[in-house]
This record gives sequence, C-alpha cells and structure tokens, in this order.
Amino acid sequence: MPNWFERELFAGLAKVVEDDSWLSDEANKLAINTAVNSTRNRPHPWSTFADADYPNWRGLSDRTFLARHLPPSYPDPANPLPDPAKVAALFARPAAGGTKSNKSTCLFPAFAQYLTDGFIRTNPTNPRKNTSNHEIDMCPLYGRTPKQTDALRLPAAAGGPKGRLKSQMIGDEEYPPFLYNPDGSLTDPAFNVLDPPLFAFNQPIKKPTDPPPPPPATMGGKPFAPARYTSLFAVGGDRVNSSPFTAMMNTLWLREHNRVAKELEQRNPGFDDERVFQTARNIIIPMFIKIVVEDYINHITPIPFKIKADPSVVWDATWNRPNWMTAEFSLLYRWHALMPDQIEWTGGAIPLGDFTLDNRALLAVGLDGAITLAASQATNQLGAMNTSAALLPIEGLSISQARTNNLAPYNAYRVAFGMAPATAFDQISSSQEIQDKLRGIYDTPDRVEFYPGLFAEDRVPDSPLPQLLMTMVAVDAFSQALTNPLLSQHVWKDNPTLTFTDWGFNEIGNTSSLSDVLIRQGRPGGSPPVTMTLPGWSYTRTP
Repeated sequence: MPNWFERELFAGLAKVVEDDSWLSDEANKLAINTAVNSTRNRPHPWSTFADADYPNWRGLSDRTFLARHLPPSYPDPANPLPDPAKVAALFARPAAGGTKSNKSTCLFPAFAQYLTDGFIRTNPTNPRKNTSNHEIDMCPLYGRTPKQTDALRLPAAAGGPKGRLKSQMIGDEEYPPFLYNPDGSLTDPAFNVLDPPLFAFNQPIKKPTDPPPPPPATMGGKPFAPARYTSLFAVGGDRVNSSPFTAMMNTLWLREHNRVAKELEQRNPGFDDERVFQTARNIIIPMFIKIVVEDYINHITPIPFKIKADPSVVWDATWNRPNWMTAEFSLLYRWHALMPDQIEWTGGAIPLGDFTLDNRALLAVGLDGAITLAASQATNQLGAMNTSAALLPIEGLSISQARTNNLAPYNAYRVAFGMAPATAFDQISSSQEIQDKLRGIYDTPDRVEFYPGLFAEDRVPDSPLPQLLMTMVAVDAFSQALTNPLLSQHVWKDNPTLTFTDWGFNEIGNTSSLSDVLIRQGRPGGSPPVTMTLPGWSYTRTP
C-alpha cells in the first residue's frame, strides 16, 4: 500500500475520531487506560530502602525513598558489570554534531526538564532518595514546603496587590527576583529557606553565611563570573536556574500566576490575600497538567488523534493510586542527547557547556524572544551515540546511579512492560554500529543494563522516543498527572466554583498549549509559531 495512501487514510480516521465527541472520549479513555495498564499498577511492592528484595513496611510507606517497578537485581561477583566509563562511551556523540531530530524543537526538552524537575528530584547525596512531594505540584515555581512558598510570596499589604508571587520588572518585563547580590549575600533574607541552586553534577552552591562568602571562582571547573552568579533567580526549585530554558519556563509561569491572581482579585473583591493566592495556585496546576497531556504528551505519542486531559478517565480506574516516583523513572528521563552542541541565540550561538547557570542570555532577549528561539531550533535525536561531550559525564553518573539502586537488567523491563525479551542485539537496535558497541560491552542481550538499553533502542516511528522508554513514560505520565488531587471527582466535578471560581475553571478549559499561555500574556499576533513540533512535520505511517 503506498505510503501516501496510508497517511491519508490515517489522517482521515483521526479526523473522524476527533470530530465525534463520543468517539473521541472513548478513544481517549482507551488510549490512556491501555498505556497505563501495560504493566503492574501502584503501589509497588518494592522501594530503594535498604535494597530489600521483599516488601517491608518502611519500603511501603517511606516516600523519601524511591519506589521500584521491579525488585533489586544484585551483581554477580563472578561476572562483574563493565566499567561505567566504557558503558558511557556508548552515548558519545560524533564530533560532526550527531543526528538531528525531524520532529522536535528545543521547546520540547525545555518543557520536559521543567516538568520533571518538579517531581524527579534525586537527592544529590543519596541516589536512593527523592526530595520531591511526588506530585505535579509546580514546586519549581511555588517551592516544596510551606516555608519556601511563603518566602516566594509577596507579603500582603493594606491596599496592595493580593495573592502575588514576588517578582521584579526589568524594563517592561517581569521576572523572578534575583537570588544573590554581587558579594554573595542573599537579596532577601527570606530566601534562606530556598534550596540552593545546583550546578554541574548536582552539587549545590553553598548558601551564603554571615559574613557572606565571595561568589565561587569556578562552577563545574569553569570560571564563574560575578555577573553570571548574580543573574540567578530566587525560585522554588534548585534546578530552575540550570539553563536559560528552565528559567524561561519558570518565568512564564510566574507571570501567569500573577496574571491569574490579578484577575481573581478584581473579580472577587471579597477574597483576601490568602484566598487569591491559593485559588490562583489551584488554577495554575491544572493548567500546567493540561499542557503536559495535550501539548507535551501529544508531541511524544505516535497516535494521530489528540489525547485529552480528561480527569473523569481516572475516577473509576483501577490504577487511581497515590503518586510515588520510581528509581526507574528518575533515570529514564535523562534525555541529554536531545540537546544540540550549541544553542542558536540572538548575537551568536552559545556552546552547550556555557548554557548553564547563567540567565543573562534570557534577560538579553526577553521571555518571548527566548521561547521563540527554543521553538525555532531542532533538537538532536534521542538515543545512543548522540550525547554532547558537555553532558557525557552525566551519562556515567546515571549508569552508576542505576547500579547503586541495583536495577534489574534491560530485558527484565521489556518483559514487565509487555515486550518480548531481546535475544539478539539487532532486536534492540537496527544500527550495526550500536549493535557492535553493545556486543563489545556486554556478552549477551541479557547482560545489557536498564539505562543503556533504554537509549540504544530504535525510536518509534512518529515519536521522538524509543519503544520501552515511550511505554514507561506513558505509564507514569498518565498515572501521575491525571491522579492529581485537584483533578479528583469531588474537587474537579463537585466543587469547581469553590476551588477555581467559574472564571478560573474556564481559563483552565481554554488552556491546551504553551502558546495559549503566551497569547494571554500578550504575545503579538503573527509571531513565529511556538510549538514543540517542527514546522511541516506530519505523521508518516500507521501505528
């Protein structure tokens, strides 16, 4: 059957589904349930606590540890695993610049990092632990704890604005406040409760003490100028300042929170500061979740019809369980290969190694300019032999983290997620070069480790992700996004006016993409498209 005919038939079927509301709802429910039910649902019997290979109470209840999809798998002393540096070499990008994606813009990894930095927060000193609340709770914006949230809020004042987050105006643009003064002291003593920013290899910047220390001379082994240090923002997450892309995302949502709070204050004169803030927060979190599903997940999926963030799919689902991030999930989102060797920017390209812990690039072009630049540059393809040299050391750390948590081999996860185990290296990758590299590292496919196996696989046609990785992302994305308390039946369905106000509930309903948020904030009409998908991309095959 000619490929053009397949595409036309596929597009026609997708349009039929989307144009019929009942059929669309049923297809949406089927797609989500099929994805989540591809493996065992939570709660998982195992966690990273003490590496116990049997269920125990602390492992079932202490969420400071990561959960596990599979029980621990212990190394064989008689047949040790290969050197992590040798395995990390599998990820190395050729000097020519690697393979570009034909689907994704840099807005895709920018959003992915901001999303996952909110709930995949591996403890820098103990990779068995996770420091998040395990929810999509916008903690990069609001902080993880009530004390952090209070530090980021604008104090209520008689006659002053209600429910706002602290911000500053630079020219006519709103940004988070700066965190540090040039001498290394905090710009606001309240910021002492915030998590210090992480730099290379997840090492925290030391909090300024009394008297304040000077800014660090180096960061990740590179000179760290005071101007770079003082461009960091006071934010809820220690990873928000990691690049101008993540700082850009946080700035977008800071502005949206303050816009929503201003509208709520004007429309509800009886609301006090606390009610305005909490209601704005109630609105922002479901807005973000809708974009996760309807913009981000729809970019990932090879399904040609649009998945909808329909909370009712979850209400009677057997997989509606409290969130608990897994050790596997904390690793499978290491999408370093997506990042190009250099980021195209106004004034000249920025080497990837310099595109970190420095918000001056964002401040130079403004929020709209930064998002436009992210959406106009293609990513690299996700997979083996495509990680930039600037990020290659982190691949080695990821391999070591998987071993610290004694993760089961790659084939065990294929079976757990409904795939046949690979019995030959060509069942993992169609690339002869990747097959040869795997064969040179591991004796058999059964020896391939979880982390390298995930990224050695071929990508799914019409998706930027390989098969097992895409399946695991779908399981966790749907089962952890749509189970948010704000989307629960007794909140979303029974008490929408009380929780969001009628206006706020309508604003959530009118949000499906990052572009929707930008337009509400005044993005000029006729501006370049802001999408995670490259212009002109279309589906190439039937599933």
